[in-house]
Amino acid sequence: MKRSRRFLPSISLLAAFDAVFRTGSTAAAARELDLSQSAVSRLVQGLEAQLGRPLFVRQRRRLVPTDAARVYAARVSRALDSIQRASMEFIANPGGGSLSLAILPAFGSRWLAPRLGRFSVAHPGITINLATRLRPFSFAMENFDAAIHFGAADWPDAEHMKLFDEHLTACISPALLASHPVADVGDMDGLPLLQIETRPAAWSLWFAAQGGSPPRGGGMLVDQFAPMIQAAMAGLGVALLPHYLAEPELEEGRLAALLRTAVAGSGSYWLAWPASRSTHPPLLAFRAWLAAELGVDGAAVPRRA
Repeated sequence: MKRSRRFLPSISLLAAFDAVFRTGSTAAAARELDLSQSAVSRLVQGLEAQLGRPLFVRQRRRLVPTDAARVYAARVSRALDSIQRASMEFIANPGGGSLSLAILPAFGSRWLAPRLGRFSVAHPGITINLATRLRPFSFAMENFDAAIHFGAADWPDAEHMKLFDEHLTACISPALLASHPVADVGDMDGLPLLQIETRPAAWSLWFAAQGGSPPRGGGMLVDQFAPMIQAAMAGLGVALLPHYLAEPELEEGRLAALLRTAVAGSGSYWLAWPASRSTHPPLLAFRAWLAAELGVDGAAVPRRA
């Protein structure tokens, strides 16, 4: 695609506009960019001249962006972030490629991170950059090549590779179990059940698998598994954890498993990626490595529009 210079403002013009938009004044933008205030003003005026439209309206001592400028600023910010990231990755790894991966916090710290050394040994030229995200996002709006996703193969406009199904184990501190023994599902009455926002039906599934139903009432609500594990070890209640997350604490005796373990959960873990990145060499290498680690075929599930 041929690029018109009129629609490709220089980085200096865009950086000045971005700084003024974020700070609300040419003075603050000048301090951030290490330029004079007049230089920043000239840069913004130059961008307005190139685009043929005003970007700001002056109100007292602040520059207020127009509605159109707000939309433009969001896109400019993403573009500048992408250029900055690409430059950093090139400096850090000029001979290889990189994979920007969004991960679930617990999955990333407990399952993926301990295994990444093997990937690095097998693919020394590839750098993996990790950032946590709790919920699906638009690949068009964020600079990720792929993401680890829990649930179903339903990430819009993405392809998926299944990693593994989730299985749940109820975990309790040894001290709390000593004071409240559990021999069958009926003995769960009176125990606080720790809840996690992303699995609202998890306790119902677990109790059904034990031949019972959850008691009335509830327990502490958290948004991530890490604080839930800590709360359970502190004796604040029973945590219902993905079994792979619970294994270290169970093996070390910091938590004890209740009744039937590894009950089928409500979803699976997936690698999801936009179709536009399906042939990205670092992603292909990562997919093949994941498939080998997990003993799966690594086939992609057709994408959902």
